Amino acid sequence: MNKLLVISLSLVVFLSGCITTEKETDLEKIKGYCISACEAERKNGIDLSNGPCLLNPMPENPDWVCDVAHDPRQSADNLPENQCSAFRESISHHFVEVTPECNFIRAW
Repeated sequence: MNKLLVISLSLVVFLSGCITTEKETDLEKIKGYCISACEAERKNGIDLSNGPCLLNPMPENPDWVCDVAHDPRQSADNLPENQCSAFRESISHHFVEVTPECNFIRAW
């Protein structure tokens, strides 16, 4: 009986680790898409200082948007026209924010 309990607990711990790692990997990909989109806009000479929405929603994962914000936040970051409409309208439920220099701020 003790062996069965140990095996069961080990399996639960193993599977929990795999699920967490998979979610973390997905988040890293989503962050990467946002950073890449930001870098592409900068390379094209687009001014990102007003905090535009970059991916609305992300083609790779439509439940996410990619938005530029300042760190620390500025008043322009709170303007609806500088926020992703897909998130405001609850089409997408998560966002990634990067700075105008394309540095990751947060994902929610």
